[in-house]
Amino acid sequence: MPDSGSLGPPTSLPEQPPAPPATAPDAPAATVPDRPVTSSAAHFLAGLHPPVTMPSSPPAAPSPSLPPAASTPPSPPSPSVPPASEVLVRDAPDPAAVPGTSDVTASDSVIRRVLGGPTGLGTTALSLVRKQTAVPPVSVPAPSGPSAEGPVVPGLYHHPVPEPDPVRVAEVSRRIKQWAEDEVQLYPQEWEGQFDGFSVGRYMVACHPDAPTVDHLMLATRLMVAENAVDDCYCEDHGGSPVGLGGRLLLAHTALDHLHTTPEYAPEWQESLGSDAPRRAYRSAMDHFVRAATPSQADRFRHDMARLHLGYLAEAAWAQTGHVPEVWEYLAMRQFNNFRPCPTITDTVGGYELPADLHARPDMQRVIALAGNATTIVNDLYSYTKELNSPGRHLNLPVVIAEREHVSDRDAYLKAVEVHNELMHAFEAAAAQLAADCPVPTLLRFLRGVAAWVDGNHDWHRTNTYRYSLPDFW
Repeated sequence: MPDSGSLGPPTSLPEQPPAPPATAPDAPAATVPDRPVTSSAAHFLAGLHPPVTMPSSPPAAPSPSLPPAASTPPSPPSPSVPPASEVLVRDAPDPAAVPGTSDVTASDSVIRRVLGGPTGLGTTALSLVRKQTAVPPVSVPAPSGPSAEGPVVPGLYHHPVPEPDPVRVAEVSRRIKQWAEDEVQLYPQEWEGQFDGFSVGRYMVACHPDAPTVDHLMLATRLMVAENAVDDCYCEDHGGSPVGLGGRLLLAHTALDHLHTTPEYAPEWQESLGSDAPRRAYRSAMDHFVRAATPSQADRFRHDMARLHLGYLAEAAWAQTGHVPEVWEYLAMRQFNNFRPCPTITDTVGGYELPADLHARPDMQRVIALAGNATTIVNDLYSYTKELNSPGRHLNLPVVIAEREHVSDRDAYLKAVEVHNELMHAFEAAAAQLAADCPVPTLLRFLRGVAAWVDGNHDWHRTNTYRYSLPDFW
């Protein structure tokens, strides 16, 4: 485990062959047997999100004309990610259109489209207006503390997740705080409450249910914390600024993608990696990651982080010039400034590898991009009120829609929910089609891992009432 000083000579951090971390004292997750699998698009989609009952406090009752949030109906939870050959198979849903919607008026069409339930491949059976065959729900124990509270954005298409294993949550939370304080000196004492309020342990355990050990979970947890340190300290409200951001990001990126230079100048670069908290965090988190990942997985992550940094720069440029982008321009920026680096490492965290040629398939790239886009709009929706109350002007999808499409804040927010739902349906349809076209066990497991990350990301935003609250639009 590296300390907070210099990396040493350039040869001190080679990318090593895949070697899983030492087993932590916790129960192993299910493994995926290497045997042929048959699948269909509809059947695979049905198994992506095993539905569960979440005993959270209900949101404030919406107006009688607005139905409750769309989500998956209750049924028994799956204790872990199932083997690829045991994906839950359900009857293909009736593709017929939901009756009774042809007479929707123009004035309430947006609301009804958003709040009327999911649509698209494999989702008709989830509609709130269709009669369902009852499945006896399995109760999930209610978690302690306020973290389990928090309403779902009304009308948001989502899938509940089982309550994250509290033993793993506690251990990841303990380890990441120790790493942040002792190994990388990430934050001053006055920021400790904000670090604890981030609830990153719960976040990562929910997003990676098939991680074999706590050590595997820590790979993702360190990277998540490091990415947020860069965002906060370079871009946002802990000293960040769009002015000079490009230079700061480029130098921080060399902690992930090492500088190869002459012996005369290498020591100065090595020393720079410990010069501020974001670079110390990047360097340490990436050091841990490359020791567990294959060279292909490490390079994939570097590529996605370069994408992320490009998105940061676009947003910073708009802030400097006062430009409010068109909606499509904003969505283009968010395809880069988004969560993509997180779900793309799901195989490393799971202790296996999706081969590079399968990861590079255009249809896999579409699945990953859509997952990143949908989860990032979730962040826009849940952080909307927080950003309105922060200094300066923060771009998010509802703000851009309101400005560019000349609609009220409420209508813009509802339209953003609709955009999210369309992206989610597109993600699920693309994942299901890819599973049907290429039913390779590691690819199927990777798709389920990405879907689990999407669901866990939403659950963290919903439950993190320390950070987020919803606008009063209902």
